[in-house]
Amino acid sequence: MEQLRNITAGDPKKMLKPILWAVLANLANIFPFGCMAAAVSMIYAYYAKEQPSLNTQGLWLAWGGMVLFLVLVFLCERMSYRATYRGAYESSAEGRTHLAEHMRKLPLGFLMKKDPGELGHMMMNDFTHLENAMTNLLPQLVSGTIIPILAFIGLLFMDWRMAVAMLAGFPISMLLLWGVSGLEHKLGKSHSKAKIVQANCLQEYLLGMKVIKAYNLRGENFKRLEQAFYRYMKESIKLEGVLGPFFLVAIALTQTGLSLMTIVGVYLILGGEITVPLFAMFLLVGTRIFDPLSVAIMRLPAFKYDAMAGERIVSLLNQPVMTGEKEPPENHNIRLENVTFSYDKNIVLHNVSVEMKEGTLTAIVGPSGSGKSTLLRLIARFYDPQEGKVLFGGRDEREMDPEKLMKKISMVFQDVYLFQDTIRNNIRYGREDATQEEIEAAAKKACCHDFIMKLPQGYDTMVGEGGSTLSGGERQRISIARAMLKNAPVILLDEATSSLDPENEVEMQKAISDLIKGRTVIMIAHRLKTVVKADNIIVLDKGKIIELGRHEELIKSGGLYVKLWNLQTKTNGWKLSV
Repeated sequence: MEQLRNITAGDPKKMLKPILWAVLANLANIFPFGCMAAAVSMIYAYYAKEQPSLNTQGLWLAWGGMVLFLVLVFLCERMSYRATYRGAYESSAEGRTHLAEHMRKLPLGFLMKKDPGELGHMMMNDFTHLENAMTNLLPQLVSGTIIPILAFIGLLFMDWRMAVAMLAGFPISMLLLWGVSGLEHKLGKSHSKAKIVQANCLQEYLLGMKVIKAYNLRGENFKRLEQAFYRYMKESIKLEGVLGPFFLVAIALTQTGLSLMTIVGVYLILGGEITVPLFAMFLLVGTRIFDPLSVAIMRLPAFKYDAMAGERIVSLLNQPVMTGEKEPPENHNIRLENVTFSYDKNIVLHNVSVEMKEGTLTAIVGPSGSGKSTLLRLIARFYDPQEGKVLFGGRDEREMDPEKLMKKISMVFQDVYLFQDTIRNNIRYGREDATQEEIEAAAKKACCHDFIMKLPQGYDTMVGEGGSTLSGGERQRISIARAMLKNAPVILLDEATSSLDPENEVEMQKAISDLIKGRTVIMIAHRLKTVVKADNIIVLDKGKIIELGRHEELIKSGGLYVKLWNLQTKTNGWKLSV
């Protein structure tokens, strides 16, 4: 039952209809041979002088029954095909959508622990395995097992000795397959892991192509990719080579029932205990039983392998989403109380307490790796702290509905990502019901309207994946326009002006000044001159707040802020010498 749940991504009810039609199709496929056996019995009775005349009426009924059941087989097969394939692909599409929505609600910390290649492999390849299992494996596997059982029960009433002889090898083959199931699971997991590593290495190779070209890393030097390919090859050979013989032996043991049934049948005929027509019926029906049974055994390894893909999907679906049901308050003060946060065992923030008042601009500065971005993402509730609280309007963010909380927050990242869509829609992600006038107004405030209008299709220009067709500064300005359009009361800026040229940076500072009116703005800044007018400056170092205050106060303190300020002042005067 657990494998059935995995193979259907946690919803086995979806396969009830396809399995039912597959069973009916295989069951209907036996009846034409039963009619044939009845016809043989009538012909034999006439030539064996058991009946004075040939029962032509019975023969016509038998032939008519064969035709009728063949039509029934066709109809059942057709319904089985439609139910199986339509149900499987609909289930897969719904499953991918459901998984994508589930991942959106998971803590960012959990997702960042996962390799993007692994998640992409799960979303596409693992669901492809489920499609294969639900269309080609599961219905045939279930029907191929149920039909022999039903036939065996029916044949017991005709002659139990022949029925037992027919399936005598089946329990032995099942015992053999049960014995190697542990080895099968181990090899399957190793093969699946090698497949994921191969996908990850290939993705890394493609994404790092610029570095490969820049440093002339030729194919033979890129060993990780080559090793991943060969590891997958070896695991594939091992999986087929080790398990294949066991399943071939299991099929041979199952099919020995046909030979044993023939021997037992001849012995019983010679003893006068069964008739030739009954013997012929067992042979005809038996051949229809062994075919689906052999197919079921051959497909069992593929089914178990695909079930592992379903197990990974179900495991991810079982990951708890971010909790909270309460509405965010109208007050937008943000306060951290004794917050400690770590990535695994690496503590990034330690016992941080600070308040960011509504309607003010708070800047976060500090050396690289001091925890600035982590602090910002805790406020946006991309993570929950291991210790302490993040309070939004005086209420713990963990109590709030994550979706409703994010409606209160706009965030501009340092590493901007744009979707492969039009510029208009990339800005409109900030508010999907925005009009063209509102989109353009936000773009003008973000200083990106002019360059957009110079593009071939203006706001309808398609953006490459990740924004690859635009410069870093252009991407960042579009991201800022998106945040402005959202018009959220809390704005988080992760070095929002890092990719802007000096002229546009001045304009952006003016836009940000307009943006913070009546809003809570928290920004990370590496260029300290951009935070001179901040209401409050948080200086972080090694995950702790070591200084706090306005620019003038921190300059007088003579601490780390002054050192950073003096260092940037000196570097601003650097010149290249020839």
